[in-house]
Amino acid sequence: MDLFQKCYDYTIVKEAIEAGIYPYFHALESGQDIVVTMEGRRTIMIGSNNYLGLTSDPRVIEAAIKATEKYGTGCSGSRFLNGTLDIHLELERQLAEFLHKEACMTLSTGFQSNLGIISAIAGRNDIIICDKENHASIYDACRLSFATMVRFKHNDMEDLEKVLSEQPDNKGKLIVTDGVFSMGGEICNLPKIVELAKKYGARVMVDDAHGLGVLGKNGRGTAEHFGLEDEVDIIMGTFSKSLASLGGYIAAKEEVITYVKHTSRPFIFSASIPPANVAAALTALNILKQEPERVHNLNSIADYMRELMRKNNIPLKESQTPIIPVMTYEDMRTFVICKELLNEGVYVNPCISPAVPQGQSMIRTSYTATHTRELMDEAIEKFVKVFSKY
Repeated sequence: MDLFQKCYDYTIVKEAIEAGIYPYFHALESGQDIVVTMEGRRTIMIGSNNYLGLTSDPRVIEAAIKATEKYGTGCSGSRFLNGTLDIHLELERQLAEFLHKEACMTLSTGFQSNLGIISAIAGRNDIIICDKENHASIYDACRLSFATMVRFKHNDMEDLEKVLSEQPDNKGKLIVTDGVFSMGGEICNLPKIVELAKKYGARVMVDDAHGLGVLGKNGRGTAEHFGLEDEVDIIMGTFSKSLASLGGYIAAKEEVITYVKHTSRPFIFSASIPPANVAAALTALNILKQEPERVHNLNSIADYMRELMRKNNIPLKESQTPIIPVMTYEDMRTFVICKELLNEGVYVNPCISPAVPQGQSMIRTSYTATHTRELMDEAIEKFVKVFSKY
């Protein structure tokens, strides 16, 4: 059998394009902002993870330019060898301090950060207890680790305790959960997770990719939101969302970070984050520290849009974060609605199976601290116009 036969048989993309409803790879012709130019059209962007609105901030842009002028366009090597710059170390120092952890290390992408920490800290004799709706990078990391992975029902603490009670005492145990779940926007039940971890002798890791800059009075994320910063063993996050750059990090005790730095294959065998991205993330972090009101603005605008959707009978799925899912249920219906919204000048993200359960397709909308109520009023008019047909 020809290895490529599966490629020739994969016709769904061509069929969707011919039907005019293919929803992916729409090209932006402007910077990532609250209003963008997409394929020649003015478009309200409510499908971005630019939570704090910093991707277009002049301070962040200037920092990236200056870093490129000083250090060049790349690092030409792994952090383990020649690829460590002084600004890598400064970013790690400031992140550790901000997150109230002893140490921090950065990796080239958020996806790689989960691969890097989980595959290093968990091995064949360990058990990873994983929320069923955790990010795909966590699942891939579990496979790479060779540890036994056991899943518990999404945000179901009774099921988590059942799973924990079934594990042997002589195994290392790591509970891994998203802080803010990227599809539904729910917040994990961190207080109960911490309680159960103590009861059953497990460690806790929170993927806070969608929590940093979103939750907590100072934007430190899920642990700050619940007042549990001293109780979470490992915090992972990304720079590609609130911090307006590219890359990721893990923060933990110094001994843990030292161990991972010297044993993590994704870290050791990858080139380090380019200077422009490091400088952008560092500047964005400092803006977050200086302007924590951005976190309030972000959640305020999301609450405003959530209330508009309720008033106009848009079938939203309730959440407490700037991720607001709108239910469409069927895959094809999702594609059509996304296409019609884009035609009206609003960009949203389609989420279909297997990213969500079969029959639970949705439109993922997400908001930015610099969105205005006037833009939200304009966007809701487009939603009402499109959803009134269905």
